[in-house]
Amino acid sequence: MIRILVADDHPVVRDGVSAMLSAVADFEVVGQADSGPAAVELAAALDPDVVVMDLRMPGGGGVDAVRVMQARGLRAAVLVLTTFDTDADTMAAIEAGATGYLLKDAPAATVVAAVRSTAAGETVLSPTVATRLASHVRRPARSAALSAREREVLVLVARGNSNRAIAKELFVSEATVKTHLGHVYEKLGVADRAAAVAAGYERGILG
Repeated sequence: MIRILVADDHPVVRDGVSAMLSAVADFEVVGQADSGPAAVELAAALDPDVVVMDLRMPGGGGVDAVRVMQARGLRAAVLVLTTFDTDADTMAAIEAGATGYLLKDAPAATVVAAVRSTAAGETVLSPTVATRLASHVRRPARSAALSAREREVLVLVARGNSNRAIAKELFVSEATVKTHLGHVYEKLGVADRAAAVAAGYERGILG
């Protein structure tokens, strides 16, 4: 059985997704949450295989919830199911550690297949999101702006923090910090921490 937690602040959507997934023979919906923090606590208590997570919810959104789940070492994989497909939403969710990203207009069969793939650790992206990510990757490195999280990492690097200290400060894994740093180096066209800090001051990213 694939054990699933559904997190969405809209009861009708939450119940509908739960009913759809419960109808699948080898799926078991073990819980429902109406906010990101509630999803984190239920994921810790129920240990599901997959969390089907909305992005924007009152009381705490999906991206922050994914970050906290990663920081706490919870094993559940996260499949984002949302109406939002902007670059900022997509990149934030993927960078936080979401395994999949689907839009709510996806057919039921697609969502079911995505849950199976997510449980198996495979990345699942809706065609629209995949196109956005591909465009993001193809952008010239030097013209790409740092994301809010990459800027946070660079500020902490400039203050002399180690990767471990940064991970603790931002509630993410050291591997995630290394990934963010790699993006910073690529976007700034540098090869190490010192050069990144220098470039940050030169370009006005750092105060």
